[in-house]
Amino acid sequence: MKVAFDVSPLAQTGAGTARVVLGLSRALERRPGLEILPVGFDGHGRGATVVRDLMWYPFGIAHEARSADVLHCTTMRGPVRTQRPVVVTVHDCALLRHPEAFPLWHRHTGRMALRHGVKSADAIVAVSAFTRDELVELLDVSAEQIRVIPNGLEPVFTEAGPKTPGEYVLAVGTLEPRKNLARAVEAAARAGAELRVVGAQGWGGVEVPGWAGRVDDEELAMLYRGARCLVFPSLYEGFGLPVLEAMACGTPVVTSRGGATEEMAGGAAVLVDPLDADAIAAGIAEAEARRDELRQLGLARAQDFSWSHSADLVEALWRELA
Repeated sequence: MKVAFDVSPLAQTGAGTARVVLGLSRALERRPGLEILPVGFDGHGRGATVVRDLMWYPFGIAHEARSADVLHCTTMRGPVRTQRPVVVTVHDCALLRHPEAFPLWHRHTGRMALRHGVKSADAIVAVSAFTRDELVELLDVSAEQIRVIPNGLEPVFTEAGPKTPGEYVLAVGTLEPRKNLARAVEAAARAGAELRVVGAQGWGGVEVPGWAGRVDDEELAMLYRGARCLVFPSLYEGFGLPVLEAMACGTPVVTSRGGATEEMAGGAAVLVDPLDADAIAAGIAEAEARRDELRQLGLARAQDFSWSHSADLVEALWRELA
């Protein structure tokens, strides 16, 4: 079976979607009876974004996938028409729930693309039960059409390994409004903790003190291991990889109550109201007080997630469609 696998996110970002594409690609390599055909639009900047969104996804991706048995679009964007079964992965429905948190171009074209993508797909992958339920509620998608396939964890995220020295609380996320980093900064100050922030430059004019920019996975793992806790008070997530990455490194987690972050925490994190800086500060104090307990709970929770298992589920779906 030959599968055309959309790798365009690798050229666009080093954040969430790209990490998913890379993790699945590695786990699917050299599987018996399976040939992966990477297809993608390799371009940067505003002009490339326009061409990719308006031309390549609607028309170009289907042409590149013409020899494949299945086409898997790893973002919400898919082709206008194609001769083969199409799988579309939906990472979240933030564009529908919080359109104001996105740049104008993504706000308008992204919402249309999401509606078209799920409508034209033969099967939809949702990365969490929360995202599945959002699709059902917001876009009237049949639950039977959706397969929940969670993301995995990179092998570098383990408890064993070097730590970044210092007494600090860590926040991980692209600088954009949904990540709620201003309240994380305020909460850390109220808890008397130094906050270090890592992640890509985003949009929305978000600026935070202590921002160190994007780091590679090895440095990120060191930061997780050395942190007093991870504070991840996002306002909306479809999954929440940093929650599980921190747990896999033995680091207590403070994250938002409700939605996908609570689902990923699985009872192994301190849950807080992300709109209340005092509640987040209290969560930081609680995470430190329960450090040993949360460490054990988090390590056990992280073991439930691997790219190998996710790839097994993806391959099974492809074979059903082919």
